[in-house]
Amino acid sequence: MVTRRVWKMTNSLWIKLGTFISAIPFALWMALFGMSGGIVGLGGFTFNHAAGFSYLSDDPQACANCHVMREVYEGWYKASHRAVAVCNDCHTPHSSFFAKYAIKALNGFNHSKAFTLNDFSEPMRITALNRAVAQGSCLDCHCEMVALIAHKEGKLPTDCLSCHAGVGHGK
Repeated sequence: MVTRRVWKMTNSLWIKLGTFISAIPFALWMALFGMSGGIVGLGGFTFNHAAGFSYLSDDPQACANCHVMREVYEGWYKASHRAVAVCNDCHTPHSSFFAKYAIKALNGFNHSKAFTLNDFSEPMRITALNRAVAQGSCLDCHCEMVALIAHKEGKLPTDCLSCHAGVGHGK
């Protein structure tokens, strides 16, 4: 009984969907498929050309794909943090896999937009969000060392980057 009712509801939905789809003119379907194909094709070409999969890794070379990051990469390469941390250890949250890749996606989008539209200043400046992420990473790795002086609450929370801004980049 239940199976027959579910079958009738499903069949009815398919009939309504078919009626809706057949009401759309063929030329509009062609335009929609053409635009979708163009977007997917152009997006795939751009992702491949920009070595997009490299940004999903923890390899610091991925950060040096952009010429404006070359100096930062070379600074990190010569710095003491090179032995213990890669870019993602400081510039992505440690709280979860999702948070890490959400920040990477947001930064990837913002960097792609800025470089495509040539809308960035040199030297590049860290955003408030990315500064907060880096601050959290400092406290995660150095929590035992700074336990007595680190505090998040209050009017003036501990700001590692006010004194140690360039430490990871060898400055």
